[in-house]
Amino acid sequence: MDRESTPERPQGASARAVAGDEDVRALALAAYGLDALQDDPELAAIAAFAARLCGTPIALVSLVEEERERFLARAGTDALAAERNHALCAMAMNEDGIVVVPDAGEDARFRQHSMVSGDPYVRFYAAAPLVSETGIPLGTLCVMATEPRAGLDDIQREGLSVLAAAVMRRFKARRSGGAARAQIDLRDQRLRVLADSMPQIAWSADRHGNVDYFNARFAKYTGVTPTFHGDDWRVLIHPDDVGKASKAWNAALKKGGNFQAEYRLRRADGTWLWMLARALPVRNAEGDVDRWYGTITDIDESRRLAEANDLIARELNHRIKNIFALIIGLVTMSARGAPEAAEFAASLAQRVRALDHAHGFVRADAAGEMVADGGLHTLLRTLFSPYDRAEGPAIEITGTDFTILRGATPLALVFHELATNAVKYGALSEEHGRVSVKTWADGENAVMEWSEFGGPVVKDRPKPTGFGSRLVEMSVKNQLGGTIVYSWQRDGLRATIRCPLEQL
Repeated sequence: MDRESTPERPQGASARAVAGDEDVRALALAAYGLDALQDDPELAAIAAFAARLCGTPIALVSLVEEERERFLARAGTDALAAERNHALCAMAMNEDGIVVVPDAGEDARFRQHSMVSGDPYVRFYAAAPLVSETGIPLGTLCVMATEPRAGLDDIQREGLSVLAAAVMRRFKARRSGGAARAQIDLRDQRLRVLADSMPQIAWSADRHGNVDYFNARFAKYTGVTPTFHGDDWRVLIHPDDVGKASKAWNAALKKGGNFQAEYRLRRADGTWLWMLARALPVRNAEGDVDRWYGTITDIDESRRLAEANDLIARELNHRIKNIFALIIGLVTMSARGAPEAAEFAASLAQRVRALDHAHGFVRADAAGEMVADGGLHTLLRTLFSPYDRAEGPAIEITGTDFTILRGATPLALVFHELATNAVKYGALSEEHGRVSVKTWADGENAVMEWSEFGGPVVKDRPKPTGFGSRLVEMSVKNQLGGTIVYSWQRDGLRATIRCPLEQL
């Protein structure tokens, strides 16, 4: 593929800057009002001349829409549109100049396109991008042939660029800012009827954020007829919420991004009810915000239900923590009457405490979704905090901090066992011993490496066959779907845990 600069592109503009923003492109296409140019005689003449100039049987003025290519004008074909998948024009419009594909049938990117794999079986393709003044790619002026070709000569390249510029001048002549905006303006009487039939409050504001329209639902709900003198309608927002809502609205105005806020609105009977307010900016052909359109939806019932669910979740969490405390208490009391089981009881109590930490780390939110108070590193620091020394943590944690939810419980058990053994027999049993935990992602797997340094000299490699080792093996294999590999170095244990990221 080769290319050259297109005269139509403004100084410093780049189609690629907005190529991935389909919302911006859709608004730009709408602002030109190009539906009225379907089969336009002037565009048809340009397409026909492009075909003659380049010696090809087919030429098109093609607009690339969200799901298809639409042909405003064409020569040598009756097709009105084509699928966008594998589209030649969708690629060409994002380039900086003339695009040439000598043989689309041999190009893996385009061989599945309907006009390549089917009638008219396009092979040669060349196009000049159609780009707005602000660098928004709209489509192409393209020529096609059913036989492969080497390319275009200099006169054909220059001519195709000049014709593309003529197409854009025709587009500009058609565009009328006021007429285009009128098509989507809620003040249009036909759209007023539609807006007034909505169960939500609908509203609009000018480019500066001054609200100048509410549908009939607003007056019916609030009992107030808006006068639109400044922000007088904001007195209907609860005093405790108006500051946060105004901050979100001002931020949206500043950035030109979507607006969303929850606040209490005063109903006609004086009741404060929770509402969800949303708004989207509508941009003109230059990409600037022209107006804002939004809705206000009653979410009071769902909000109060969520608050009730959150209260239940907190109560369940409190009771579960009490159960953990009760189990630890029962184990401790039972050990007092059986000294021979004291060591086992102490170990069991520690494991239950590790589970308690894991439970406190992961909880359900008001919507029933699982949320974590931090990532893997936060959980590990909580588990390892009892082993901290005066000079700082004895266990250093570095690397990627993974988000963990259902993996919290098995990970808590595994690292609790490793830390406990390090205190009893490994590096943490020595005054200057230390442990390093490194975490990283390896493709779709999470890797966690436990390394001990400065511990007692390891003469024989111990075999991990005890209860704790079996517990670790079961947790990693059965609950995390992973593996753990032990490696005994001279001054301590190395253990590498690997599991799928989705299991965390």
